[in-house]
Amino acid sequence: MPAGLSVHVGLNKVDPGRYEGWDGALLACENDARDMAALARAAGFSDTVLLTPDGTVDQVTAALREAAGRLGPGDILLFTYSGHGGQVPDTTGDDEEADDLDETLVLYDRQFLDDEVNRELRAFADGVRIVVLLDCCHSGTAIEVPGEVRPETGIRMMPLFRQQEIYARDQSFFEDLQRSLAKDSPNGEATEAAALLISGCQDNQFSMDGDVNGAFTAALLEVWNQGAFRGGYRSFHRAIQSRLPTTQSPNLYTTGTPAPTFLRQRPFTV
Repeated sequence: MPAGLSVHVGLNKVDPGRYEGWDGALLACENDARDMAALARAAGFSDTVLLTPDGTVDQVTAALREAAGRLGPGDILLFTYSGHGGQVPDTTGDDEEADDLDETLVLYDRQFLDDEVNRELRAFADGVRIVVLLDCCHSGTAIEVPGEVRPETGIRMMPLFRQQEIYARDQSFFEDLQRSLAKDSPNGEATEAAALLISGCQDNQFSMDGDVNGAFTAALLEVWNQGAFRGGYRSFHRAIQSRLPTTQSPNLYTTGTPAPTFLRQRPFTV
């Protein structure tokens, strides 16, 4: 029998000591993580939930690596993230980044590059089905005007001036990390794991927070309808997309070469 493992990360805040005094307060991200974990358990997954202070680079990486060590061909990983998204300059000339930016997950202690996410996903055995759901800004391939906004009407994006300030402080760290990730890619090329992403928005858009769930997660849960949904991933994506405004248009994005039969499966099938 196939096995299913899921990792759910939800951050209502970040460590202001690591983000120049900014705590990034949001309302619904922990709820998103809990609700997605409940969905996964009902579908037969064994879940790991990392909320706010536990959503660090080390703990997220450790959870993904533990799953990679346990799953084999035919098994499935579900990784969900709810929180802020950010961007940093792509200094390696990665052809996959048409906008010359690396998208990031704004974890509790620092930004986690999309290339770092891909590195962890590449560690899974060939034939593992990988599903990634990102409810954050700039998530179209990771995979309103930015500013300090109130959480109840907030966007899940680190304010632009904070991104610039923190990048200026940590530029050498991110440049070294990007070079290291490029060097570690097989044959020195920008290879990608075979994975399916449904994102909260496009790379140039923003995902909205909410009182109970983020807008994307709320739409997803409505479409899923406690398991009543019966289509494949493409129709699942379209149904979610139809419930959101054009200013927040969820993306369906594949990396590597997921099996065509995988895309036709009912979502979250173990």
